Amino acid sequence: MMALGTLLRKPPPPPGGCRAFWGWLNAVFNKVDHERIRAVGPDRAASEWLLRCGALVRYQGSPKWQQDYNGLPTGPLGKYKIEAINATDSCIMYRGFDYLDGLEHVTDIKLEKCMYIQDECLQRLSETSNLQKSLQQLKIISCGNVTDKGILALHKLTNLEYLYLSDLPGIREKEKTFRVLQQALPNLELELDLE
Repeated sequence: MMALGTLLRKPPPPPGGCRAFWGWLNAVFNKVDHERIRAVGPDRAASEWLLRCGALVRYQGSPKWQQDYNGLPTGPLGKYKIEAINATDSCIMYRGFDYLDGLEHVTDIKLEKCMYIQDECLQRLSETSNLQKSLQQLKIISCGNVTDKGILALHKLTNLEYLYLSDLPGIREKEKTFRVLQQALPNLELELDLE
């Protein structure tokens, strides 16, 4: 009887196996569905992506943050326009950033404790033409994969009025990076909480 119990016992998972599963699942959540974007419009599709990944969205004219995927508002195509994104503790990653392309009204983005946010994400964000026109406030906090290169890429966000940076250990050349950014965006209010 003892031998049968030993045989039926599951072997321990391989080291990192659970982490690999979550990485895979997060990648699936970030896969862009271009058909869905065409069917429901860019704001609805982006809302679905962001909420699926654990982020929050706020729509124009509403003080309420939308956090429940199943509670997304319904209505005519294009009725609800995303104005703000709070991606705190979310799993958004570069792979899903195509969802941002059609967003025309986003004025505020907060990226906090986003383990998949890296320099390429900030580069992609800054190259999104609609965000170049609309984005006014950006907060990047405790995103360990962000370096000077990613911060410098933000110079393309020409309407950015406020940038808050905190707990970004990947930023090594603070003075040089911020000087170059301030020269590129002279009207930018830059608030730093970096060590």
